[in-house]
Amino acid sequence: MRPSAPLLRVRDLSITHADAADPSVPERDGPSRTAPDGVSFDIRPGEVVLLLGPSGSGKSTLTLALNGLVPHAVPATMTGTVEAGGLDTRTTTTAQLSTRVAMVFQDPDAQIVTGTVYDEVAFGPENLLLPLADVTARTEDALRRVGLWERREENPDRLSGGGRQRLAIACALAMGSPLIVLDEPTANLDPQGIDDVYEALADVVAAGDRAILLVEHDLDAAMGFATRTIVLDRSGRLAFDGPVDEVLRRHVDELVDMGVWLPAATLAALRMREAGVAVDPLPLTVAELREALNSSSWPLSDSEPAVTARSSSERSAAERDEPPHVAFESSDRRFDSVAPLLRSTTGDTADPIIRARGLTVHRGRTEILHGIDLDIRPGTLTAIVGANGAGKTTLIQALGGVVPPPRRQVAVDGIDPGSASPRELSSRIGFVFQNPEHQFIAHTVFDELAHGLRLRRTPDAEIEARVGEMLDRFGLAHKAGVHPFLLSGGEKRRLSVGTALISRPRVLALDEPTFGQDRARAAELLDLLESLRAEGTTVVVVTHDLQLVAEHATHTVILAGGRVHAAGTTAELFAGEHTFTSAGLRLPALHRMLAGTA
Repeated sequence: MRPSAPLLRVRDLSITHADAADPSVPERDGPSRTAPDGVSFDIRPGEVVLLLGPSGSGKSTLTLALNGLVPHAVPATMTGTVEAGGLDTRTTTTAQLSTRVAMVFQDPDAQIVTGTVYDEVAFGPENLLLPLADVTARTEDALRRVGLWERREENPDRLSGGGRQRLAIACALAMGSPLIVLDEPTANLDPQGIDDVYEALADVVAAGDRAILLVEHDLDAAMGFATRTIVLDRSGRLAFDGPVDEVLRRHVDELVDMGVWLPAATLAALRMREAGVAVDPLPLTVAELREALNSSSWPLSDSEPAVTARSSSERSAAERDEPPHVAFESSDRRFDSVAPLLRSTTGDTADPIIRARGLTVHRGRTEILHGIDLDIRPGTLTAIVGANGAGKTTLIQALGGVVPPPRRQVAVDGIDPGSASPRELSSRIGFVFQNPEHQFIAHTVFDELAHGLRLRRTPDAEIEARVGEMLDRFGLAHKAGVHPFLLSGGEKRRLSVGTALISRPRVLALDEPTFGQDRARAAELLDLLESLRAEGTTVVVVTHDLQLVAEHATHTVILAGGRVHAAGTTAELFAGEHTFTSAGLRLPALHRMLAGTA
């Protein structure tokens, strides 16, 4: 049987951003980076290709080349060829290429252009000059697939970050393009949103005439969906290409060294191997891990030590004499959870460093937060979680003064964010936005980090030292002279965290801090947050990643419908799954399995 023609053909593709080789860039930035570098592959109908690689390997840049944004819209030197549906992307307009490749960007705000949810989805098909009946049918079908049909008349600005992500996916679905490219499509979605997106994407490829290229960090969601994996190494070169199970199992050691994300079950099995417990074959899903544990013949009784397989951050927690992690029963054997559910509750008896009383926030005529009462004590790491639209970002922005709350409803380290000056706020609380670009104002990475210090008239020598330290800490020393907008998604996130930290505030607030990070960089960032907390910094994070919450948060606040659904120590809340499910959330699959509820 003759194989179908590829929907995409990439040959010897190398991309160097225009500013990366600028001779004016100081030598401290190091050599110019080409990523991707010499990459070749095809994508055929029916394939779901998972693109993996460490931060800075060129994944997002590669996706931009597939529909001609590189080099037509994003200045870059491109060598090699990309053909989409037989069209050379170098000589074909992006408008023409949009009928071959539909894009969902890492930042959904970068592609939203109209005033209503319905018009946004209809915009693409309308520009293809399709009959009105076809435009209407495509728009309704796409919105229903992602759960936004009932909100079709709303302004996209009214949607949460996850809602805008689903809207961007609906726009791609409505285009009907043979190839859909998605960059981190589920990063800001709650569990139901993730299910909706993957169900919609599964329907798209079920007919066998379309394909998907997926850049994704939540590999647990992708494991039952992806058919093939392409891996780029740190230099942007093609490292591996093959079936998902073959690449992940055969090359797991190399992938760990690269620092890419792996499925939770795979990481759990690796930790168990480190502790001397062989799990073979290496599981890629929680179901496979459960089967391996249930069928394993290795002995482990209550009189023997339970398996203790901990990451470096967990070991450091143990060394701080924090409480032990929780043990679960499974198949008549006792297993320690691969993630600690107890963290130090330092500061529980101290006066709150953040206090909210009756906090009510409106967006236009809509009330988003309804009478929030909340205390956050010094030296804690508090996670704010909730389903999309629960008010998480609004709450953290109100606490940080980014959106000034009503006066006398919030106090942060002795000041009222509703009336404090920007300089007063920045000296007490550092804020990291969900989209890093929203806070960049300088023309180089170095100047972005130095900006706040210069406003405080910090001596030049101290600025040089503190900025240099931050560049080294976040792996950005070679990018000191590069424009922040030319960084990769993961590098932008690290820079945004660095700008918030450099003034050494007592409170650090972060909205989705691990978004766009590879596994190694995310672990480094979380270790850094824990070390800051140990030194006395109060850390508040908004996140959808409940695994992150379980491993790192001392306290958790669950929002639902703009109200506090539950709040307390993370250990207390994770003891009962209903607390999360009643707020539209679910515990990580690994926790549910170990607790016997998966």
